[in-house]
Amino acid sequence: MLKQRVITALILLAILLPALFYPTGVPFAVVVLVLMAAGAWEWGRLNGFGSAGAICIGAICTAMCVGAWAAGWLERPLTAVWVVAGSAWVLGGGALLRAGVAGWPRIAGPVRLVGGVLALWLAWVAVVQARMMGINFLLSVLVLVWVADVFAYFAGRTLGLKFTKSKLAPSISPGKSWEGVWGGMAGVLVLALAWVWADRHYAVAVPSFYSLLLARGAWFLLLAVVFMAAMSVVGDLVESLVKRSVGVKDSSGLLPGHGGVLDRVDALLPTLPLAMMLSSFAHS
Repeated sequence: MLKQRVITALILLAILLPALFYPTGVPFAVVVLVLMAAGAWEWGRLNGFGSAGAICIGAICTAMCVGAWAAGWLERPLTAVWVVAGSAWVLGGGALLRAGVAGWPRIAGPVRLVGGVLALWLAWVAVVQARMMGINFLLSVLVLVWVADVFAYFAGRTLGLKFTKSKLAPSISPGKSWEGVWGGMAGVLVLALAWVWADRHYAVAVPSFYSLLLARGAWFLLLAVVFMAAMSVVGDLVESLVKRSVGVKDSSGLLPGHGGVLDRVDALLPTLPLAMMLSSFAHS
């Protein structure tokens, strides 16, 4: 399993890194589009579609992304879109977690299907816009999610249930603890402060996500990164809820050793639109 994970990770990096650092954002947009299309295919399967139906869902998501690209959305400020998307994630994610695994089948099938495709489409638009803002900006958002996950894992393993008597969401993801969430939040706070220092020390031309937030004040920066860490957990838990409801361990086997695409991007689905929303507030 470890060997598979390492090989898959190396292959993904060999594709993503050249696309990320290419002088224009086109190769990166295309690579991520392929990933989102695969995620939409997985979403179709999780919603009971067969092979042909799932492929159609992937094609629809691809067409939506290409349509937004052709319409020039990637070059436009989309503050209203990000506010709506962010609000939907906060309110909808909270409602889903409150209802639990049993609540998922009670949602109408078309609503579930459309909601997932929209989430993937918006995440693609957000990540491509973030790349257009600059590599430093994009990486600062992506690393926030990864750091939150890593710190949460180690804090949960080390301190889990030592300060609280109940787990975070035992019926959805039994391995997660409140201590892990707090550890993830502490990790992103350290990351934000270190990144702001690096931006200033090295006089980086393109500001990071954290430097933009700091323009609104230290309080805005701290609250925003803690909020982002919390929403990364929401994204992870929502995907776990869906998988547990349909009785599968992974969203697919597309990424050997890692599961499926949705298993890798679940925490990014809410945080990418929210990062663009917060950045719009800070920039304005």
